[in-house]
Amino acid sequence: MMRRMMMALAVVFVLAAIPLLASAETVEGSIQGLHCVSIGKVCPVGKEDPIIAAESTFVIYTKDQKHFLVPNLDRAILARHINENARVEGKLDLKYASIMANKLEIMGKDGTWKIVWTKQMQQDVLKELQPTGDY
Repeated sequence: MMRRMMMALAVVFVLAAIPLLASAETVEGSIQGLHCVSIGKVCPVGKEDPIIAAESTFVIYTKDQKHFLVPNLDRAILARHINENARVEGKLDLKYASIMANKLEIMGKDGTWKIVWTKQMQQDVLKELQPTGDY
């Protein structure tokens, strides 16, 4: 009887931990060019178009001066929001200073977060763009 109770408690603890293991992590900062942050600078405000033309990679640059690559987000999505406050939710990999995004939010002028990209949004658009044969 005691053994069964211990087994049941162990199962409960394991099941309770699953959401914690699967939960996404969040990185918050501004979107910057990798070259800019590599030399210790923030991309110049007001010169976004030349910076976008010059930079090949964009990152999330945190307040504590760390940067994270977002390898599954297209460069164009990040470039569109250069110098804006961003929040990326996904799977964080500290070894490679990267985060595989599930969601990208941008801080609006009113101080609220706006979702601009999710995996689901991208999948929905891809489905919408599939040829239907109705030509």
